[in-house]
Amino acid sequence: METETRVAWNNGKLVGQKPPLRPKDVWAIRIYLRNDHAVRDLALFNLAIDSKLRGCDLVSLRVGDNTRGNQVLPRALIVQRKTQRPVQFELTEPTRTAVGAWLDEAALRPEQYLFPSRLSASPHISTRQYARMIHRWAGAAGLDPTVYGTHSMRRTKATLIYKRTKNLRAVQLLLGHSKVESTIRYLGIEVDDALEISSLDSTSSGTPSLSLHCATFS
Repeated sequence: METETRVAWNNGKLVGQKPPLRPKDVWAIRIYLRNDHAVRDLALFNLAIDSKLRGCDLVSLRVGDNTRGNQVLPRALIVQRKTQRPVQFELTEPTRTAVGAWLDEAALRPEQYLFPSRLSASPHISTRQYARMIHRWAGAAGLDPTVYGTHSMRRTKATLIYKRTKNLRAVQLLLGHSKVESTIRYLGIEVDDALEISSLDSTSSGTPSLSLHCATFS
């Protein structure tokens, strides 16, 4: 009697955590978008790297979340949809410039979504559309598009900050996690080492400054 061989659902597919972009990848994508005169995409890409927001929070940002009058703010505060917890992020000068250029081109009002959809059925771009854009950016930079996703964008700056500072508490705040264990899992680091570092940070440096990440990719 022959038995049917069942193929696993993830056979041939890459699963698990999506890796962060490396600094050279960030610059390669920026150069591609600038050369392509992709004003909206450059603003979205830069804002995704700086804000470290989940895809659902990023695509649903409104103009007024990041601006006052005609000025793009250096710091913004939003409430995350998943956790309903506030999270603050800073916008570097390149990001403010890119967002400002997009606002000039799109002529959006403060109450409008920052990245409106071109489809009448959706008020803003979807997370699926955002993911497809990331695949296109990665491919243009010579990367394997299947390896990277929306969480790659969220992890990029957080991972670099952790590597440079080993300050888990700071990264926890920047990602808006309620527990440091969530940050440990998200960064993919060894639990025992991370908790030891976290305890040293909390006793020696107090509350970390959110300005740690300002100049990472500027």
